[in-house]
Amino acid sequence: MPRITVSAPEHIVFTAEIRVQIGDINYGGHLANDAVLRLCHEARVRWLASLGFTELDAGGSGLIMADAAVQYLAQARHGDGLRLEIGVADIGRSGFALLYNITRSDGLEIARVRTGMVCFDYGRQKVCRLPDGLRRALEAV
Repeated sequence: MPRITVSAPEHIVFTAEIRVQIGDINYGGHLANDAVLRLCHEARVRWLASLGFTELDAGGSGLIMADAAVQYLAQARHGDGLRLEIGVADIGRSGFALLYNITRSDGLEIARVRTGMVCFDYGRQKVCRLPDGLRRALEAV
């Protein structure tokens, strides 16, 4: 069976340090698959805040996740420190991709994640253009 392969970010725009919480653990005693996306969400919110944005107002539009791909590489357990590095790719008319590289504090790579983010007008419930301020922040790499 072919596996999904996610590229690591070439240029890191933001790094978040997050500890694995008990609620992130599954019955196998390691980081749950759904928790990986939740950790990426937390890192993304922190990155946006560092730019003065939120997911509801990223320079004049909201953001919505259109798709996600996760490549699991190793396990993490309760209490492990994780480093989530974020990079930007494929900036387009109405969206962009974020690439996340997740490593344990001992340097072991845990997962690579790619999320497709689309600019979205929540009031009109429609996709909209990438705001100039957000585009400048994304292209500042």
